[in-house]
Amino acid sequence: MATKTKAKRITDDSIISMYMNYVLEHEQVPKSVYKFCKAHGINEEKFYENFGSVGGIQKAIWTKFYDTTEALMIKNQAYNSFSNKDKILTFFYSFFELLTLNRSYVLFALQSDANMLKNMEQLKGLRKQVKAFASELIADGNAVKPLRITKHNPHLFSEGAWLQFLFILKFWIDDNSPGFEKTDLAIEKSINTIFDVFDNTPLNNVIDFGKFLFKEKFV
Repeated sequence: MATKTKAKRITDDSIISMYMNYVLEHEQVPKSVYKFCKAHGINEEKFYENFGSVGGIQKAIWTKFYDTTEALMIKNQAYNSFSNKDKILTFFYSFFELLTLNRSYVLFALQSDANMLKNMEQLKGLRKQVKAFASELIADGNAVKPLRITKHNPHLFSEGAWLQFLFILKFWIDDNSPGFEKTDLAIEKSINTIFDVFDNTPLNNVIDFGKFLFKEKFV
């Protein structure tokens, strides 16, 4: 096993794959870089060429999820013609579809430590990416608005997008519906709501979204 691993070119992707398999098979995070490398027959030097710590792998996995999602969206030739709302809907649908493919790892990563702040640490890089994506969308929208009063605040919108992401992530973690269809519905309703808030016509969708949340959490 060790000989076969050494024969392969060690990359950040291969280390990520080893790490994800390791934590799922052992149901714990490697105690040290040394033990992780020893288990896979790789030199620590090769590890440190790609990551500075085990925590660095954890953060990189989330940014890889984002990069993969972005690549899939860009690959869609119709994507550039989408409205801003359809672009962010596409992002959320695609991202959570990817998370579903890796659900066992994601649940382990977010539930293995009772310290929520420690769990959030691994999402730092992803947070920057999501906020940058949302800021770019709002900047594009502002570019075609002639009046300053009709323009939206990119910082406020990007923070809102990140909070929406965290809400949907928690919803997805708790979702037991077939095919995670309730998560898809939560994505649709939450994105429609936040766009209606920015368009100053929130009442109907806010009420609809509120009823949906009440039903899912309390009925």
